[in-house]
Amino acid sequence: MAGYVMLACFSVLWVSLGIWWGRRATSYDGFAVAGRNVGLALGTATAVATWITSNTTMLAPQFALQLGVWGAVAYSTASFGLFAFAPMSGRIRQLMPKGYTAVEFVRRRYGSMGSIPFLLISIFYAITWLISMSMAGGKLLEVLSGIPYPVGMTVVVVVCVTYTLFGGMYAVIGTDFIQSLIILIGLVVVAIAVLMQIDIADVHSKLETNRPMLLSVFFPAALMALFNNMLFGFGEIFHSNVWWSRAFAMREGVGPKAYALGGVLWLPVPIVAGFLGLAAPALGIGISQPDTVGPLVAATLLGTGGALLVFVVVFCSLASSIDSLLAATADLIVNDMVEPIAKAKRAGTKPDGHAMSDSAKRRASSFAIIFLGVLSWAVAFPNVGTLATVLFFAGPMVGSCIWPIVGGLYFRRPSPLAAGAAMTIGTATGLWAYFAIGWFVASLVGAAVSGVVFALATWLAPAQFDFSTLADEAA
Repeated sequence: MAGYVMLACFSVLWVSLGIWWGRRATSYDGFAVAGRNVGLALGTATAVATWITSNTTMLAPQFALQLGVWGAVAYSTASFGLFAFAPMSGRIRQLMPKGYTAVEFVRRRYGSMGSIPFLLISIFYAITWLISMSMAGGKLLEVLSGIPYPVGMTVVVVVCVTYTLFGGMYAVIGTDFIQSLIILIGLVVVAIAVLMQIDIADVHSKLETNRPMLLSVFFPAALMALFNNMLFGFGEIFHSNVWWSRAFAMREGVGPKAYALGGVLWLPVPIVAGFLGLAAPALGIGISQPDTVGPLVAATLLGTGGALLVFVVVFCSLASSIDSLLAATADLIVNDMVEPIAKAKRAGTKPDGHAMSDSAKRRASSFAIIFLGVLSWAVAFPNVGTLATVLFFAGPMVGSCIWPIVGGLYFRRPSPLAAGAAMTIGTATGLWAYFAIGWFVASLVGAAVSGVVFALATWLAPAQFDFSTLADEAA
Protein backbone atom coordinates (compact mmCIF):
# COMPACT_ATOMS: atom_id res chain seq x y z
CA MET A 1 0.00 0.00 0.00
CA ALA A 2 2.87 2.38 0.82
CA GLY A 3 4.18 1.95 -2.72
CA TYR A 4 0.90 3.07 -4.26
CA VAL A 5 0.78 6.10 -1.94
CA MET A 6 4.36 7.11 -2.84
CA LEU A 7 3.63 6.64 -6.53
CA ALA A 8 0.51 8.80 -6.33
CA CYS A 9 2.27 11.56 -4.36
CA PHE A 10 5.21 11.86 -6.72
CA SER A 11 2.97 11.66 -9.76
CA VAL A 12 0.89 14.60 -8.54
CA LEU A 13 4.02 16.53 -7.53
CA TRP A 14 5.81 16.27 -10.89
CA VAL A 15 2.71 16.98 -12.95
CA SER A 16 1.88 20.03 -10.81
CA LEU A 17 5.43 21.40 -10.95
CA GLY A 18 5.63 20.75 -14.68
CA ILE A 19 2.43 22.67 -15.35
CA TRP A 20 3.54 25.52 -13.06
CA TRP A 21 6.95 25.90 -14.71
CA GLY A 22 5.41 25.43 -18.11
CA ARG A 23 3.49 28.69 -17.80
CA ARG A 24 6.62 30.40 -19.13
CA ALA A 25 6.58 28.38 -22.35
CA THR A 26 4.47 30.89 -24.27
CA SER A 27 6.35 30.41 -27.58
CA TYR A 28 7.92 27.50 -29.42
CA ASP A 29 11.37 28.85 -28.55
CA GLY A 30 10.42 28.73 -24.88
CA PHE A 31 8.88 25.27 -25.21
CA ALA A 32 11.86 23.77 -27.07
CA VAL A 33 14.92 25.53 -25.59
CA ALA A 34 13.60 27.38 -22.49
CA GLY A 35 14.12 30.81 -24.04
CA ARG A 36 17.91 30.17 -24.38
CA ASN A 37 18.43 31.72 -20.96
CA VAL A 38 19.23 28.84 -18.56
CA GLY A 39 21.84 29.73 -15.93
CA LEU A 40 24.65 27.76 -14.27
CA ALA A 41 22.69 26.28 -11.34
CA LEU A 42 19.82 24.97 -13.43
CA GLY A 43 22.19 23.96 -16.23
CA THR A 44 24.35 21.87 -13.90
CA ALA A 45 21.32 20.33 -12.20
CA THR A 46 19.69 19.28 -15.46
CA ALA A 47 22.96 17.71 -16.68
CA VAL A 48 23.35 15.72 -13.46
CA ALA A 49 19.70 14.67 -13.20
CA THR A 50 19.47 13.61 -16.84
CA TRP A 51 22.70 11.57 -16.71
CA ILE A 52 21.76 9.89 -13.41
CA THR A 53 19.28 7.67 -15.16
CA SER A 54 17.76 4.47 -13.93
CA ASN A 55 20.61 2.92 -15.93
CA THR A 56 23.05 4.51 -13.47
CA THR A 57 21.23 3.32 -10.37
CA MET A 58 20.22 -0.08 -11.78
CA LEU A 59 22.78 -0.96 -14.48
CA ALA A 60 25.86 0.02 -12.45
CA PRO A 61 24.99 -2.64 -9.82
CA GLN A 62 24.26 -5.12 -12.64
CA PHE A 63 27.68 -4.40 -14.15
CA ALA A 64 29.32 -4.98 -10.76
CA LEU A 65 27.35 -8.19 -10.19
CA GLN A 66 28.32 -9.65 -13.57
CA LEU A 67 31.71 -8.03 -14.25
CA GLY A 68 33.06 -7.27 -10.80
CA VAL A 69 34.98 -4.21 -9.65
CA TRP A 70 35.80 -3.22 -13.23
CA GLY A 71 32.07 -3.22 -13.97
CA ALA A 72 31.33 -0.40 -11.53
CA VAL A 73 34.39 1.52 -12.72
CA ALA A 74 33.34 0.92 -16.34
CA TYR A 75 30.02 2.65 -15.78
CA SER A 76 31.69 5.62 -14.12
CA THR A 77 33.67 6.29 -17.33
CA ALA A 78 30.46 7.68 -18.81
CA SER A 79 31.32 10.88 -16.93
CA PHE A 80 34.14 11.42 -19.43
CA GLY A 81 31.48 12.16 -22.02
CA LEU A 82 30.21 15.09 -19.95
CA PHE A 83 33.75 16.41 -19.50
CA ALA A 84 34.43 16.18 -23.24
CA PHE A 85 31.10 17.74 -24.18
CA ALA A 86 31.75 20.76 -21.93
CA PRO A 87 33.94 22.66 -24.44
CA MET A 88 31.89 21.28 -27.33
CA SER A 89 28.72 22.86 -25.89
CA GLY A 90 30.38 26.28 -26.06
CA ARG A 91 31.43 25.64 -29.66
CA ILE A 92 27.89 24.54 -30.56
CA ARG A 93 26.36 27.66 -29.00
CA GLN A 94 28.89 29.86 -30.84
CA LEU A 95 28.39 28.26 -34.26
CA MET A 96 24.56 27.99 -34.10
CA PRO A 97 23.19 30.61 -31.68
CA LYS A 98 19.64 30.01 -32.98
CA GLY A 99 19.87 26.25 -33.43
CA TYR A 100 17.49 23.63 -32.06
CA THR A 101 18.83 20.13 -32.74
CA ALA A 102 21.92 18.04 -33.39
CA VAL A 103 20.43 16.79 -36.66
CA GLU A 104 20.07 20.41 -37.81
CA PHE A 105 23.83 20.83 -37.38
CA VAL A 106 24.63 17.61 -39.24
CA ARG A 107 22.25 18.52 -42.07
CA ARG A 108 23.82 21.93 -42.55
CA ARG A 109 27.36 20.63 -42.08
CA TYR A 110 27.20 17.44 -44.17
CA GLY A 111 23.99 17.63 -46.20
CA SER A 112 21.62 14.72 -46.72
CA MET A 113 24.44 12.17 -47.05
CA GLY A 114 25.29 12.70 -43.40
CA SER A 115 21.97 13.81 -41.95
CA ILE A 116 19.85 10.86 -43.09
CA PRO A 117 21.86 8.14 -41.28
CA PHE A 118 22.38 10.49 -38.33
CA LEU A 119 18.64 11.19 -38.03
CA LEU A 120 17.81 7.48 -38.18
CA ILE A 121 20.42 6.71 -35.51
CA SER A 122 19.24 9.58 -33.29
CA ILE A 123 15.58 8.57 -33.46
CA PHE A 124 16.34 4.87 -32.93
CA TYR A 125 18.62 5.57 -29.97
CA ALA A 126 16.15 7.95 -28.33
CA ILE A 127 13.34 5.41 -28.62
CA THR A 128 15.63 2.64 -27.28
CA TRP A 129 16.57 4.78 -24.29
CA LEU A 130 12.91 5.63 -23.70
CA ILE A 131 12.00 1.95 -23.75
CA SER A 132 14.78 1.04 -21.31
CA MET A 133 13.65 3.83 -18.94
CA SER A 134 10.05 2.66 -19.13
CA MET A 135 11.11 -0.92 -18.42
CA ALA A 136 13.21 0.26 -15.48
CA GLY A 137 10.22 2.04 -13.97
CA GLY A 138 8.10 -1.07 -14.05
CA LYS A 139 10.89 -3.30 -12.71
CA LEU A 140 11.68 -0.86 -9.90
CA LEU A 141 8.12 -0.59 -8.60
CA GLU A 142 7.61 -4.34 -8.78
CA VAL A 143 10.82 -5.15 -6.84
CA LEU A 144 10.45 -2.47 -4.17
CA SER A 145 6.70 -2.31 -3.58
CA GLY A 146 5.06 -5.23 -5.31
CA ILE A 147 3.19 -2.99 -7.77
CA PRO A 148 2.71 -5.11 -10.93
CA TYR A 149 5.16 -4.29 -13.74
CA PRO A 150 2.51 -3.15 -16.26
CA VAL A 151 0.92 -0.78 -13.71
CA GLY A 152 4.15 0.83 -12.55
CA MET A 153 5.55 1.18 -16.06
CA THR A 154 2.31 2.75 -17.30
CA VAL A 155 2.13 5.31 -14.49
CA VAL A 156 5.76 6.41 -14.96
CA VAL A 157 5.28 6.95 -18.70
CA VAL A 158 1.94 8.75 -18.33
CA VAL A 159 3.26 11.13 -15.64
CA CYS A 160 6.34 12.12 -17.66
CA VAL A 161 4.35 12.58 -20.87
CA THR A 162 1.81 14.75 -19.05
CA TYR A 163 4.11 17.33 -17.50
CA THR A 164 6.43 17.45 -20.53
CA LEU A 165 3.39 18.02 -22.72
CA PHE A 166 2.34 21.06 -20.70
CA GLY A 167 5.72 22.62 -19.95
CA GLY A 168 8.29 21.56 -22.54
CA MET A 169 11.92 22.38 -21.72
CA TYR A 170 10.94 24.79 -18.93
CA ALA A 171 9.17 21.96 -17.10
CA VAL A 172 11.98 19.50 -17.84
CA ILE A 173 14.77 21.70 -16.49
CA GLY A 174 12.70 22.95 -13.54
CA THR A 175 11.82 19.46 -12.34
CA ASP A 176 15.39 18.30 -13.04
CA PHE A 177 16.67 20.81 -10.48
CA ILE A 178 14.58 19.32 -7.68
CA GLN A 179 15.14 15.77 -8.89
CA SER A 180 18.93 16.20 -8.90
CA LEU A 181 18.90 17.38 -5.27
CA ILE A 182 16.70 14.46 -4.20
CA ILE A 183 18.84 11.94 -6.10
CA LEU A 184 22.20 13.11 -4.74
CA ILE A 185 21.00 13.41 -1.14
CA GLY A 186 19.18 10.09 -1.35
CA LEU A 187 22.21 8.24 -2.74
CA VAL A 188 24.43 9.58 0.03
CA VAL A 189 21.94 8.45 2.69
CA VAL A 190 21.53 5.00 1.09
CA ALA A 191 25.30 4.54 0.79
CA ILE A 192 25.94 5.45 4.43
CA ALA A 193 23.07 3.26 5.64
CA VAL A 194 24.30 0.25 3.62
CA LEU A 195 27.90 0.65 4.82
CA MET A 196 26.63 0.65 8.40
CA GLN A 197 24.86 -2.66 7.79
CA ILE A 198 27.69 -4.68 6.23
CA ASP A 199 31.38 -5.39 6.77
CA ILE A 200 33.42 -4.53 3.66
CA ALA A 201 36.21 -6.92 4.67
CA ASP A 202 33.66 -9.74 4.95
CA VAL A 203 32.25 -8.93 1.49
CA HIS A 204 35.77 -9.00 0.04
CA SER A 205 36.60 -12.30 1.73
CA LYS A 206 33.45 -14.04 0.49
CA LEU A 207 33.91 -12.75 -3.04
CA GLU A 208 37.55 -13.90 -3.02
CA THR A 209 36.41 -17.39 -2.02
CA ASN A 210 33.22 -17.83 -4.04
CA ARG A 211 33.54 -15.50 -7.05
CA PRO A 212 37.21 -14.48 -7.41
CA MET A 213 36.82 -13.29 -11.01
CA LEU A 214 34.73 -10.34 -9.77
CA LEU A 215 37.86 -9.05 -8.05
CA SER A 216 40.28 -9.93 -10.84
CA VAL A 217 42.16 -7.10 -12.53
CA PHE A 218 42.46 -9.24 -15.68
CA PHE A 219 38.81 -10.21 -16.17
CA PRO A 220 38.68 -10.06 -20.02
CA ALA A 221 34.98 -9.31 -20.44
CA ALA A 222 35.17 -6.60 -17.77
CA LEU A 223 38.16 -4.91 -19.42
CA MET A 224 36.38 -4.86 -22.76
CA ALA A 225 33.25 -3.49 -21.07
CA LEU A 226 35.36 -0.70 -19.53
CA PHE A 227 36.38 0.75 -22.90
CA ASN A 228 33.08 -0.18 -24.53
CA ASN A 229 31.08 1.78 -21.96
CA MET A 230 33.43 4.76 -22.14
CA LEU A 231 32.98 5.03 -25.91
CA PHE A 232 29.26 4.42 -25.56
CA GLY A 233 29.11 7.37 -23.15
CA PHE A 234 30.99 9.59 -25.60
CA GLY A 235 28.67 8.55 -28.41
CA GLU A 236 25.55 9.01 -26.31
CA ILE A 237 26.35 12.58 -25.35
CA PHE A 238 28.03 13.74 -28.54
CA HIS A 239 25.17 12.70 -30.80
CA SER A 240 22.06 12.92 -28.61
CA ASN A 241 19.74 15.89 -28.91
CA VAL A 242 19.11 15.59 -25.16
CA TRP A 243 22.48 17.28 -24.66
CA TRP A 244 22.45 19.52 -27.72
CA SER A 245 19.08 21.01 -26.77
CA ARG A 246 20.52 21.96 -23.39
CA ALA A 247 23.54 23.53 -25.05
CA PHE A 248 21.13 25.69 -27.06
CA ALA A 249 19.03 26.43 -23.97
CA MET A 250 21.88 27.65 -21.76
CA ARG A 251 23.09 31.23 -21.80
CA GLU A 252 26.27 31.89 -23.72
CA GLY A 253 29.29 30.80 -21.68
CA VAL A 254 27.26 28.66 -19.24
CA GLY A 255 27.39 25.32 -21.08
CA PRO A 256 31.11 24.48 -20.56
CA LYS A 257 30.91 25.18 -16.82
CA ALA A 258 27.60 23.36 -16.35
CA TYR A 259 28.68 20.18 -18.13
CA ALA A 260 32.07 20.08 -16.38
CA LEU A 261 30.43 20.47 -12.95
CA GLY A 262 27.82 17.89 -13.91
CA GLY A 263 30.56 15.39 -14.74
CA VAL A 264 32.27 15.95 -11.37
CA LEU A 265 29.03 15.43 -9.47
CA TRP A 266 28.06 12.36 -11.51
CA LEU A 267 31.42 10.54 -11.42
CA PRO A 268 31.09 8.86 -7.98
CA VAL A 269 27.43 7.90 -8.36
CA PRO A 270 27.83 4.64 -10.36
CA ILE A 271 30.71 3.52 -8.10
CA VAL A 272 28.49 3.94 -5.04
CA ALA A 273 25.58 2.19 -6.78
CA GLY A 274 27.87 -0.53 -8.11
CA PHE A 275 28.92 -1.54 -4.61
CA LEU A 276 25.39 -2.86 -4.06
CA GLY A 277 25.94 -5.31 -6.91
CA LEU A 278 29.20 -6.57 -5.38
CA ALA A 279 27.52 -7.05 -2.01
CA ALA A 280 24.75 -9.31 -3.36
CA PRO A 281 26.78 -12.55 -3.80
CA ALA A 282 28.50 -12.07 -0.45
CA LEU A 283 25.18 -11.60 1.33
CA GLY A 284 23.63 -14.63 -0.36
CA ILE A 285 20.76 -12.64 -1.87
CA GLY A 286 19.10 -14.49 -4.76
CA ILE A 287 18.81 -12.40 -7.90
CA SER A 288 16.37 -13.47 -10.62
CA GLN A 289 16.82 -10.35 -12.78
CA PRO A 290 20.36 -8.87 -12.76
CA ASP A 291 19.19 -5.32 -13.49
CA THR A 292 17.19 -5.23 -10.23
CA VAL A 293 20.10 -6.16 -7.96
CA GLY A 294 20.77 -2.61 -6.68
CA PRO A 295 17.28 -1.78 -5.40
CA LEU A 296 16.84 -5.35 -4.11
CA VAL A 297 20.03 -5.32 -2.04
CA ALA A 298 19.25 -1.87 -0.60
CA ALA A 299 15.70 -2.90 0.27
CA THR A 300 16.89 -6.17 1.85
CA LEU A 301 19.51 -4.46 4.02
CA LEU A 302 17.54 -1.37 4.99
CA GLY A 303 14.00 -2.75 5.29
CA THR A 304 10.85 -0.82 4.41
CA GLY A 305 12.37 2.61 5.01
CA GLY A 306 15.31 1.78 2.75
CA ALA A 307 13.01 0.46 0.05
CA LEU A 308 11.00 3.70 0.08
CA LEU A 309 14.17 5.80 -0.07
CA VAL A 310 15.50 3.82 -3.02
CA PHE A 311 12.06 4.12 -4.60
CA VAL A 312 12.28 7.92 -4.36
CA VAL A 313 15.82 8.08 -5.79
CA VAL A 314 15.17 5.83 -8.76
CA PHE A 315 11.76 7.34 -9.50
CA CYS A 316 13.39 10.78 -9.70
CA SER A 317 16.17 9.45 -11.92
CA LEU A 318 13.57 7.87 -14.20
CA ALA A 319 11.49 11.01 -14.51
CA SER A 320 14.51 13.26 -15.11
CA SER A 321 15.60 11.11 -18.06
CA ILE A 322 12.26 10.29 -19.65
CA ASP A 323 11.09 13.91 -19.71
CA SER A 324 14.39 15.00 -21.28
CA LEU A 325 14.12 12.34 -23.95
CA LEU A 326 10.52 13.20 -24.75
CA ALA A 327 11.26 16.92 -25.16
CA ALA A 328 14.50 16.51 -27.12
CA THR A 329 13.17 13.80 -29.44
CA ALA A 330 10.02 15.80 -30.11
CA ASP A 331 12.32 18.64 -31.24
CA LEU A 332 13.97 16.25 -33.69
CA ILE A 333 10.65 15.11 -35.09
CA VAL A 334 9.32 18.66 -35.52
CA ASN A 335 12.46 20.44 -36.75
CA ASP A 336 14.06 17.67 -38.77
CA MET A 337 11.11 15.66 -40.08
CA VAL A 338 7.81 17.56 -39.98
CA GLU A 339 9.08 21.04 -40.89
CA PRO A 340 11.29 19.93 -43.84
CA ILE A 341 8.33 18.01 -45.26
CA ALA A 342 6.08 21.06 -44.84
CA LYS A 343 8.75 23.27 -46.43
CA ALA A 344 9.03 20.94 -49.42
CA LYS A 345 5.27 20.98 -49.94
CA ARG A 346 5.15 24.77 -49.80
CA ALA A 347 8.25 25.42 -51.91
CA GLY A 348 7.94 28.80 -53.61
CA THR A 349 4.89 29.91 -51.62
CA LYS A 350 6.81 31.20 -48.55
CA PRO A 351 9.86 33.20 -49.64
CA ASP A 352 11.13 33.69 -46.05
CA GLY A 353 11.71 29.92 -45.74
CA HIS A 354 9.49 29.43 -42.67
CA ALA A 355 7.05 26.65 -43.53
CA MET A 356 5.39 26.40 -40.10
CA SER A 357 4.11 29.03 -37.71
CA ASP A 358 5.10 29.11 -34.05
CA SER A 359 1.77 27.68 -32.92
CA ALA A 360 1.88 24.94 -35.55
CA LYS A 361 5.30 23.79 -34.33
CA ARG A 362 4.05 23.80 -30.75
CA ARG A 363 1.07 21.61 -31.72
CA ALA A 364 3.35 19.27 -33.67
CA SER A 365 5.61 18.94 -30.60
CA SER A 366 2.65 17.97 -28.45
CA PHE A 367 1.58 15.25 -30.89
CA ALA A 368 5.19 14.00 -31.08
CA ILE A 369 5.47 13.75 -27.28
CA ILE A 370 2.24 11.74 -27.08
CA PHE A 371 3.34 9.48 -29.94
CA LEU A 372 6.72 8.78 -28.30
CA GLY A 373 5.05 7.99 -24.97
CA VAL A 374 2.61 5.54 -26.54
CA LEU A 375 5.35 3.86 -28.60
CA SER A 376 7.73 3.38 -25.66
CA TRP A 377 4.87 2.05 -23.51
CA ALA A 378 3.82 -0.47 -26.17
CA VAL A 379 7.33 -1.84 -26.71
CA ALA A 380 8.20 -1.92 -22.99
CA PHE A 381 4.97 -3.68 -22.00
CA PRO A 382 6.15 -7.27 -22.78
CA ASN A 383 9.22 -6.76 -20.53
CA VAL A 384 11.63 -8.66 -22.79
CA GLY A 385 15.38 -8.56 -22.06
CA THR A 386 17.47 -6.75 -19.46
CA LEU A 387 18.21 -3.03 -19.46
CA ALA A 388 21.77 -3.66 -20.63
CA THR A 389 20.82 -5.76 -23.66
CA VAL A 390 18.09 -3.30 -24.69
CA LEU A 391 20.15 -0.11 -24.29
CA PHE A 392 23.48 -1.36 -25.63
CA PHE A 393 21.88 -2.56 -28.85
CA ALA A 394 22.13 1.10 -29.87
CA GLY A 395 25.76 1.26 -28.72
CA PRO A 396 27.45 0.72 -32.10
CA MET A 397 25.14 3.28 -33.68
CA VAL A 398 25.97 6.10 -31.27
CA GLY A 399 29.65 5.07 -31.20
CA SER A 400 29.84 5.52 -34.97
CA CYS A 401 28.69 9.15 -34.59
CA ILE A 402 31.60 10.30 -32.39
CA TRP A 403 34.07 11.15 -35.15
CA PRO A 404 31.65 12.83 -37.59
CA ILE A 405 30.43 15.12 -34.77
CA VAL A 406 33.90 16.03 -33.46
CA GLY A 407 35.36 16.41 -36.94
CA GLY A 408 32.39 18.41 -38.16
CA LEU A 409 32.52 20.84 -35.22
CA TYR A 410 36.22 21.64 -35.33
CA PHE A 411 37.62 20.92 -38.81
CA ARG A 412 36.81 22.11 -42.34
CA ARG A 413 38.13 19.07 -44.24
CA PRO A 414 35.64 16.30 -43.23
CA SER A 415 33.20 15.76 -46.10
CA PRO A 416 29.64 14.45 -46.37
CA LEU A 417 31.04 11.20 -47.81
CA ALA A 418 33.31 10.74 -44.78
CA ALA A 419 30.47 11.32 -42.32
CA GLY A 420 27.93 9.12 -44.10
CA ALA A 421 30.35 6.25 -44.68
CA ALA A 422 31.69 6.37 -41.10
CA MET A 423 28.23 6.18 -39.54
CA THR A 424 26.93 3.48 -41.90
CA ILE A 425 29.95 1.15 -41.86
CA GLY A 426 30.63 1.70 -38.15
CA THR A 427 27.03 0.85 -37.28
CA ALA A 428 27.00 -2.28 -39.45
CA THR A 429 30.22 -3.73 -38.03
CA GLY A 430 29.26 -2.80 -34.48
CA LEU A 431 25.93 -4.59 -34.78
CA TRP A 432 27.74 -7.63 -36.15
CA ALA A 433 29.95 -7.58 -33.04
CA TYR A 434 26.87 -7.23 -30.81
CA PHE A 435 25.42 -10.51 -32.08
CA ALA A 436 28.67 -12.40 -32.79
CA ILE A 437 30.59 -11.47 -29.60
CA GLY A 438 28.39 -9.61 -27.11
CA TRP A 439 26.92 -6.28 -26.10
CA PHE A 440 30.05 -5.40 -24.10
CA VAL A 441 32.16 -4.87 -27.27
CA ALA A 442 29.62 -3.48 -29.75
CA SER A 443 30.22 0.22 -29.06
CA LEU A 444 33.99 -0.29 -29.07
CA VAL A 445 33.94 -1.97 -32.47
CA GLY A 446 31.50 0.55 -33.97
CA ALA A 447 33.53 3.55 -32.79
CA ALA A 448 36.86 2.07 -33.90
CA VAL A 449 35.71 1.16 -37.40
CA SER A 450 33.88 4.47 -37.79
CA GLY A 451 37.06 6.36 -36.84
CA VAL A 452 39.18 4.52 -39.40
CA VAL A 453 36.62 5.02 -42.19
CA PHE A 454 36.15 8.70 -41.29
CA ALA A 455 39.91 9.38 -41.32
CA LEU A 456 40.47 7.58 -44.63
CA ALA A 457 37.55 9.26 -46.39
CA THR A 458 38.61 12.69 -45.12
CA TRP A 459 42.14 12.12 -46.39
CA LEU A 460 41.05 10.76 -49.80
CA ALA A 461 38.17 13.20 -50.46
CA PRO A 462 38.59 16.34 -48.33
CA ALA A 463 36.16 19.29 -48.31
CA GLN A 464 36.47 22.96 -47.32
CA PHE A 465 33.48 23.90 -45.19
CA ASP A 466 32.64 27.50 -44.28
CA PHE A 467 31.60 27.52 -40.60
CA SER A 468 30.11 31.02 -40.88
CA THR A 469 27.14 29.57 -42.79
CA LEU A 470 25.96 27.76 -39.65
CA ALA A 471 25.02 31.04 -37.98
CA ASP A 472 22.47 31.80 -40.72
CA GLU A 473 19.12 31.20 -39.06
CA ALA A 474 17.23 30.69 -42.34
CA ALA A 475 19.66 28.13 -43.72
